[in-house]
Amino acid sequence: MKVDQKGHTITIKDTQDDFTSFLMKVTHQYKTYEKHNIIIDLLHDKGLTVNDVKLFLPLSKQHKKAKKSFIVVVSDLDYNAVPDKLTVVPSLLEAHDIIEMEEIERDLGF
Repeated sequence: MKVDQKGHTITIKDTQDDFTSFLMKVTHQYKTYEKHNIIIDLLHDKGLTVNDVKLFLPLSKQHKKAKKSFIVVVSDLDYNAVPDKLTVVPSLLEAHDIIEMEEIERDLGF
């Protein structure tokens, strides 16, 4: 697991290709990251299903209640099958753009 911080955003990258242990690490270390926007980088995990990605839903809901962004980056996925409460995008650039937009919306009071 690799963690990079850039401003108010933390990018957490799975480096071991073991999705289950990565999910457990992120969940157990969540308190460390809860004050930042979070990007979960799963670009190198091949063969992930929508059900795998849905396992991040509880963390996403908790994080969004705290008025922070939580975005999962996955390539090769049926994005229409992902629940609306979970933000999933195909690139890191798009994840950063969404965080920037959500920050502006929060500043404006939406």
